[in-house]
Order: sequence, then structure tokens, then C-alpha cells
Amino acid sequence: MTTYLSFLLFATLLAVAPGPDTFLTLRASVLGGRRRGLFTAAGITLACAAQGILAASGLGAVIAHAEPAFQAIRWAGVAYLTWLGITALRSALHRDGGAWAVGPGMATVSRRAAFRQGFVCNITNPKVLAFNLAVLPQFVSPGQGLPALLAYALTLVAVGAVVLLVVIEVAHAAATRLVRPAFRRTVDGTTGAVMLGFATALAVES
Repeated sequence: MTTYLSFLLFATLLAVAPGPDTFLTLRASVLGGRRRGLFTAAGITLACAAQGILAASGLGAVIAHAEPAFQAIRWAGVAYLTWLGITALRSALHRDGGAWAVGPGMATVSRRAAFRQGFVCNITNPKVLAFNLAVLPQFVSPGQGLPALLAYALTLVAVGAVVLLVVIEVAHAAATRLVRPAFRRTVDGTTGAVMLGFATALAVES
């Protein structure tokens, strides 16, 4: 139990550290409303669960040590983060209040598209898989096996989902009070710059 509580604290600290998933959820919630944020977070959570299960089952280690496969995932992640960054920056420069504006019938991005964006953003990030492979075994005693690994992996997913729900609520509350186009342009511009920064870091990482 002490080990699990230590992992829970570690998972919480990790989840609150901003990353691509956090910024994508933030943008979706501010500019598209709570429901759009929830669909984005659902996609992220499903992808994170898939990566955790892969790591716990041992298949993730095979993928990580298959250099061509791992590099393909990495460069797919770079390309997708770059696309998200450019899209957000273009929206900031050309915003007229319609594309992601909060309000019934005003957002043009479908829930399916929001879910897909969240899923792809996480599943193409090889750091999530690599992190699971490196960290999960450190908290599992010899002989505990797959059930314990899955429990830790899904705990990480659950904590991350809770943090994203908090981000959604805070972002949506802010959006309903700060409806000026300048605020939304700032969110778009900041998200775009951050996504391009993550893409660059992933591209240059050896």
C-alpha cells in the first residue's frame, strides 16, 4: 500500500505537469466549450490507456526496441504536433470569432474530430510509451506480474483523466467570462507556439 500511495503521488505530480495533451484539452475547452473538451480528453484517455496496456503486457517493449517502428511513431508525433501548432497559430491570426467560438451551434469542429485529435495527439507521442516502460516496473515487486503492472498503468490513466477534467472545468469557466476575441486569440497563439515547441523537442531528441 505504501508503494502504491507513493506511485499515486508521483502520478499526480506527473499529470499536473503541462504537456501536449493538457494544452490541446485547454484549447478545445476554451474555444469549443465543455463538451468539446470532454471529447478531446476522452480521446487522450483512451490512447493513454492503450499505451499503458501495451507497456504492461510487454508488447510496448518490443515496439520500443524495434527502431524503425519507434522512429515511425516519433516522426508521426512530430508531424501531428506541428500540424496542431500551425493550425492554432493560423486560427489566432485569422480569428473572426466563429470557428471555435463558445455557444450552441457556433463550433464547427465535430465531437468525433475532437475525440480523434485527442487520441492521435497521445498515441503518436512515443514518450508516453517509453515512460510507462521505464517507470512502471520500478513500483512492482518481483513476482507480482501483469495484474500489478496493469493496475499501476490504469492508475496513471485515471489520475491523468481527473486532471484533464479539472482543466476542462477551469478553462470553460474562464471562457464564459472572457469572451473577447483577444482572449481566444491568445489561447490559440499560446497553444500553437507550445505545440511547435513540443514538436521541435521531439524531433531533435536522440
